[in-house]
Amino acid sequence: MENLKRRHITPDVHQQPSPPVYEQYNPATLIDHNYGDEKNKFAKPLPPQQRVVYSSNKYIAFCQKYHRALIPAGLTLLAFWTRFRQIGLSNIVVWDEAHFGKFGSHYLKNEFYFDVHPPLGKMLVGLSGWLSGYNGSFAFESGHKYPEDVNYTGMRIFNAFWGALLVPLAYLTARQFKMSQRASILAATMVLLDTAYLCISRFILLDSMLMFFTCLSLYCMTVFNNCKNEPFSENWWLWLGMTGFSLGCVLSVKWVGLFVIALVGLNTIEDLWEMLGDVQMPKKTYAAHWLARAVCLICIPTLVYLFSFAMHFLVLYRSGPGDAQMSSLFQARLAGNSFERNPLDLAYGSKLTIKNYGYGGGLLHSHVQTFPEGSKQQQVTCYHYKDDNNHWIIRPPRVIGNPQDYEPENGNVRFVKDGDVIRLIHPPTGRNLHSHPIAAPITSGQWEVSAYGNETVGDIQDNWKVEIVDDLVYKDKERVRSLTTRFRLRHTQLNCLLSANNVVLPQWGFKQIEVTCDKRNRENDPHTWWNVEEHYNDNLPPAPKNAYKSKFLHDFWHLNVAMWTSNNALIPDPDKEDILSSTPSEWPLASVGLRMCGWGDDIIKYYLLGNPAVWWPAFASLLVFLASAGFYLARMQRKIHDLSNAQWDHFLYVGKTLFLGWFLHYIPFCIMGRVTYLHHYFPALYFSILMVPFLLEHWTAKMSNRTQWIVFGIAYVSVIAVFIYFAPVAYGMSGPISNYKGRRWLKSWNLVDK
Repeated sequence: MENLKRRHITPDVHQQPSPPVYEQYNPATLIDHNYGDEKNKFAKPLPPQQRVVYSSNKYIAFCQKYHRALIPAGLTLLAFWTRFRQIGLSNIVVWDEAHFGKFGSHYLKNEFYFDVHPPLGKMLVGLSGWLSGYNGSFAFESGHKYPEDVNYTGMRIFNAFWGALLVPLAYLTARQFKMSQRASILAATMVLLDTAYLCISRFILLDSMLMFFTCLSLYCMTVFNNCKNEPFSENWWLWLGMTGFSLGCVLSVKWVGLFVIALVGLNTIEDLWEMLGDVQMPKKTYAAHWLARAVCLICIPTLVYLFSFAMHFLVLYRSGPGDAQMSSLFQARLAGNSFERNPLDLAYGSKLTIKNYGYGGGLLHSHVQTFPEGSKQQQVTCYHYKDDNNHWIIRPPRVIGNPQDYEPENGNVRFVKDGDVIRLIHPPTGRNLHSHPIAAPITSGQWEVSAYGNETVGDIQDNWKVEIVDDLVYKDKERVRSLTTRFRLRHTQLNCLLSANNVVLPQWGFKQIEVTCDKRNRENDPHTWWNVEEHYNDNLPPAPKNAYKSKFLHDFWHLNVAMWTSNNALIPDPDKEDILSSTPSEWPLASVGLRMCGWGDDIIKYYLLGNPAVWWPAFASLLVFLASAGFYLARMQRKIHDLSNAQWDHFLYVGKTLFLGWFLHYIPFCIMGRVTYLHHYFPALYFSILMVPFLLEHWTAKMSNRTQWIVFGIAYVSVIAVFIYFAPVAYGMSGPISNYKGRRWLKSWNLVDK
């Protein structure tokens, strides 16, 4: 019997290779299983370039036959091993586990909270706690030890699961980009052995979920792009719909998902533009392409995003620490809120809190501290949390009418009506809500609002006129009602409107919201509208049941604007040093790391730092792509064509997609005013990692197979060796940190310094 051999065909990395077909060697013929089998006399022989034979060893033959499933499965097992290994070593709350673990606790206790990120990732954190038997009772204070009844290891494993799936996704995405197996495995290996990806995925954080859905979006988009030749087929619809679903998921974890949405959007625009030039395509077919993309890439992500908030509101049905960020009507439907005791109609003598109706608006607030400049009177601000300093009492106005006429007699009270002039007293300090022609501290074009005088000391500038805008439940606008009535407060002397426009005060104002008297009289501006939230009056009965209702879309929009406002407020504090933050210029070359916990000798220490053998070539590959594309274009201008049309199209498609993915995920952070951290670079890094094997294969395509293996072998050995050396920064460093000073390759790494 002849020796059994396997024919190795050198792949053309610039053209889509035909899939090899494996079978037992038959000297007479090689059968194409697409057409028949050995018993079929009409079986069609395979083309020479597709003839690959099984080994005589049954185990090797099995691997040859099922390699498409075995390689991703093997990579997945390796990913699980690296991510789960020693995951419970540190029994303290590490870094942002303090935030996201606490949010997960709120889901388990059904308590409403507020955060700047959409809810999907935090709901999954809550799910991890539920699956691990956690009851939501732990406070997740930074640096504190986990109690014995908190299965933090199980919660970490759940989150590490998402990070592990990045590895097979990297391999499969590279294959969809038509890279060879060795190039695709290199891409997966770089993701597998990056110490930053490894470290961030081993804790109760959102980043592994964000990365998974980002990478899934790229994978689905590439699979869909490879289905373009079979439009409106089942596969085509499946992967277009999956792309939209994954986009909705990544956006529902963090808003940086907008960057991968931009990448898919640009790819879609280019695709539709090319189809527009196809004069043979019927107009109905072209319109159907637009409709399909609108449904799958706009409607599906929107529905996923809306559904995540619907579940968020459904699960968090109890009153909690985030109530004040929502509208008063929304709070009224939360179990355990104080509004069910609210009297419906507002009256003189009522004690109340007043909430600004602008999106992200807070509660009218004052405290004993004074303005450092201007009138130097007591500060009046807006505050987003419930506090006794938010309370005010409605009193009769100065000078106007007889004060006795406003006092209740025999249980009868005088209700506040549209057009009434009132005075508001701050009970904790006894001061009156006041304005005068003095410039506001930040918005200097408007008048300052302060707290001044007391019940007996004051002047006519303490008076405010009530102007009812509308009522969200009741049709008439005669009386001011708790929660449902929206009204303006106009200063009787200055003719300006009480306003809170989400301008943040400096540290002397405790970073609260500036309150001004707006001279522009913009009556349709929601930031000049207010409503009564808490309402106390012993002379009035509580409101009837079901008096307060809110609509989902209104609550959804209100929460998203509040999230946007709070996100914009996350700016660096010049009065406070943040040793954890970093600038985007420090990220691409891994010139900065991040300490994730305390640095004492008795603590297991984790240092968020990228594998230099991954990060440095990844950034270099971006520059090499730009230089390569420029080189080819310059030679094309001189009629020198180094690549065929198909090869150039493939090079441009893959390189452009990966470079744009990196660019869209990186550059926005360079122009943001908010505080930034190293983990913000991780989605961008993924695209640059895939660029490395792509360019290695491109530039070695014309070399011998031996030379190609040498080049790739050097890449493999570098990534693996450097990972082994730096692994302790991700798995945990015990004892004195000086034991690891050899790993401080760059002076900018604050690895060793105390």
